[in-house]
Amino acid sequence: MTKRHIAYLACTSAVVAAGLGAAPSTDQPTVHRVQPGQSIQKAVDAAKPGDTVLLAPGTYRQSVDIKVPDVTLRGYGAQRTVLVPASAPGRSACAKAGHGVCVTGTDKRPVKDVTVRSMTLRGFAKNGLWATRTDRLKVQYVTAEKNGQWGIAEERSVRSVLSHNLVQKNGDAGLFLANTTDTEEGARDAGKTTISHNRMLGNRVGVTVRRLRNLTVDRNEATGNCAAVFVVGDEVKPRAGALSVTWNHLHANNKYCPKTPRLPFLQGSGIVLTGAEETLVAGNRVENNKGTSPLSGGIVLFKSLVGTTNERNDIRDNLVTGNSPADLANRDTARNNTFSRNTCTLSEPAGMC
Repeated sequence: MTKRHIAYLACTSAVVAAGLGAAPSTDQPTVHRVQPGQSIQKAVDAAKPGDTVLLAPGTYRQSVDIKVPDVTLRGYGAQRTVLVPASAPGRSACAKAGHGVCVTGTDKRPVKDVTVRSMTLRGFAKNGLWATRTDRLKVQYVTAEKNGQWGIAEERSVRSVLSHNLVQKNGDAGLFLANTTDTEEGARDAGKTTISHNRMLGNRVGVTVRRLRNLTVDRNEATGNCAAVFVVGDEVKPRAGALSVTWNHLHANNKYCPKTPRLPFLQGSGIVLTGAEETLVAGNRVENNKGTSPLSGGIVLFKSLVGTTNERNDIRDNLVTGNSPADLANRDTARNNTFSRNTCTLSEPAGMC
């Protein structure tokens, strides 16, 4: 054996010993590819943590329930991969409830690190996407449109990222986040949930944040809704608030929505705080929201339906113009909310501009 052969073998042995020439690991993440007409649910049920279920372009007439952690459900883009209801009700709990995509954990074991992205969820009787008991859920580049209740909604969840989505023409809120939807309890800590860079068009409300704390509504656009942003609290403790609504562009949300058992009719509302505390509303551009509802106006503080006042909220550095009947409206009785350095024309009471 020549010296050159000996050197080559020595080098090869060193590479293998370092793992660089080892065989691929058997537990590498798997991509489960699904074509129109095939079952998304079967692919999700076969997925293990770390796997991706990739939906080819086309229309899928089905719902899907994700219960496995660290799974990604991904399409080829909102214009190319579309989920709509099946012609006959499906057997899954998600389909029976009227949802498109469900991400479902339990109180003892929240489902973690699920990602849903790059698809359209259209025409479901209840919600385009419904998430409950999740941790670090990501919903990105999803279009949720023409769903009966909410476009993208979650409860009992923490550390979510809802970003770069389009929610339009949904029956209630385009984005809906709550502590719970089926029990009465105090506000929950949302664990720094982020709602950012979304577009909200033609819904009843662009985004509703109900009985939550510790989250950010940042750099979204809302137009053509009856109301753009609702932060909702009441008498329960902990109280809703300790969150921020910043750098959003909320303009011409002048669609008319009739009253409900819980709210008067809606029209022309930019940002509404009701029964909230310690909320920062700053850097927003709120323009041309006009109506005659008790909640109409650019930025409105209104006591809750049970009479709970807003407390210690900070409204500052906003550009609020062209709204009617007022750019800034404090229709509450508490005196410890602050308004400072806002650019506006009309306020209730006068003197806040």
